[in-house]
This record gives sequence, structure tokens and C-alpha cells, in this order.
Amino acid sequence: MLTLERAKTLNATMVTEEHLIHHALSVSAAMGAMAEHFGEDKEHWMAIGYLHDYDYEKYPDEHLRHTAEPLLAAGVEPDEVRAILSHGYGICSDVEPITNMEKSLFTVDELTGIIGACARMRPHGLADLEVSSFMKKFKDKKFAAKCDRELIQRGCEMLGMEVRDVAAICIEGMRPFAAELGLEGTEG
Repeated sequence: MLTLERAKTLNATMVTEEHLIHHALSVSAAMGAMAEHFGEDKEHWMAIGYLHDYDYEKYPDEHLRHTAEPLLAAGVEPDEVRAILSHGYGICSDVEPITNMEKSLFTVDELTGIIGACARMRPHGLADLEVSSFMKKFKDKKFAAKCDRELIQRGCEMLGMEVRDVAAICIEGMRPFAAELGLEGTEG
């Protein structure tokens, strides 16, 4: 089973850009919170989240096409690789999210981007970010415009959950990592 330490080691062989490392940590933290919500193995889900964009920095136009073979060769389990591939469903992968882990990864990948953008706008960053504030920004399509809200909605539908409920879980999961993510705010 993939551990968070192993995921970080593998990711470090391909990912060097700070913003991508922060994204890996954001998604990892959100996945840990989603694992707790579903009563699953928190560290395992965090590891999958951390490693999800393994090939993106080197192959942004061929994302996920350079993931399976090297990760399988490195000993990552086939079901773990499948979970990683599923986050690109309908975009750059035809692997449909089926498990709660896969559906969660598909959803939180984009969702964490909006959460991070919201936190950057606040004096105390993630510390006092409320779901109601997040939802106002989520509805404003000009805010964090590159984050695909339709994809987030589709993921939440797959999970059978509301956006606000998934966001609440992810915000709580990301809070302990605010300092590492640079989301403490200007007065944090």
C-alpha cells in the first residue's frame, strides 16, 4: 500500500515547481479529510492525493500519459494507479471514477484551487474561512476562473454530496497545513 512518505519521494523525482508541490499538499490534505468522512485509511488517501499530478510538470500537454508505467514499475499498486488516472476522467483520461477515493480525487483536485484562492484573499487565510464565504466565491465564475466548477459539481454528484458539504470537509482538512501551503493570511 502506498504510504505518504513513498508518495512524496516518488513525486519529488518529477515535481520541482513550488506551486505544484503546494497543489499536491492541498489535494493530499483534502483527500485525508475525505477519507475520514468515508471511514477509510487517511494516510493512504493522502498519498494518492499527493501523487495525483506525478507527470504534470514534465508533460502538461500529455498529463496522465506518463504516469501508469513508471508508477507501476516503482511498485505502486494497480488500483492506486487507477485512482490517480481517474482524476482526469473526461479531460485527459477515460478511467471513470468508481470508488469513493476516485470520486473524491476527481472532485477535490479543482475544489482545493478555489479554497486556496479564497484563503489568499483573507487576512487570516484558512484559519477563519467559512463555507458561506467559499460558496459566494464559488458562485462567482470570475473568481479563480481557471477552476472548473462544472467538474466540481459533477464530482459532487458522483459522491452524492453537495458542494458546500465537500468544501467544508476539505477546508477543515487543509487548515492544519495552512503554514506549509502559504495560506496563513497576512495576519495569520
